[in-house]
Amino acid sequence: MMAILYSYRRCPYAMRARMALKYSGIQLEHREIALRDKPKSMLLASPKGTVPVLCVDGQVIDQSLDIMHWALDKSDPDGWKHVDEKAASSWIEKNDGPFKTLLDQYKYPNRYPEFNPEEVLSASIKLMLKPIESALHNHEYLLGNKLSWVDIAIFPFIRQFAGVNPKTFEALPLPKTRKWLTQQIESELFNSIMEKHPTWVD
Repeated sequence: MMAILYSYRRCPYAMRARMALKYSGIQLEHREIALRDKPKSMLLASPKGTVPVLCVDGQVIDQSLDIMHWALDKSDPDGWKHVDEKAASSWIEKNDGPFKTLLDQYKYPNRYPEFNPEEVLSASIKLMLKPIESALHNHEYLLGNKLSWVDIAIFPFIRQFAGVNPKTFEALPLPKTRKWLTQQIESELFNSIMEKHPTWVD
């Protein structure tokens, strides 16, 4: 039976899962959800109700990183997983933890009126954007001169951050980061997984 992926086009977690699945050549049925009317079949499979959710071979994988690793274990033609695991974990923990918190505060200031937007921006630069810029001064990608799963896992969140206020992002002294981000956004792989799908209805 073909794998089923429940996804939401603009979700950065779903983006990184879709990219890994596409890169690995996994054949699947894409089910695009509406956040306000999630399909019952998805909620039965994964009651937590967040995307992505991959149903395959009788199992449910409902964490984006787990989906990425499942796909790469099936096929990894360019060696995305051949990286220092400790360094990879450090980047992911920072991105998915404190940086994601700052990203939400930056993107939705009305939800977080207790936080000063300028202070949130400064904290985000210090925590994530400057370290990315420093890493990219040393090599082409975050963990070396080859694209890895860590770049794919992180860049959708940097894309989202940049999109909150594009003029502000363009003015930041982060030329290497912008080049890295643009490279991923303009890639054939990313554009292939951003095709629009009709909303799935059970």
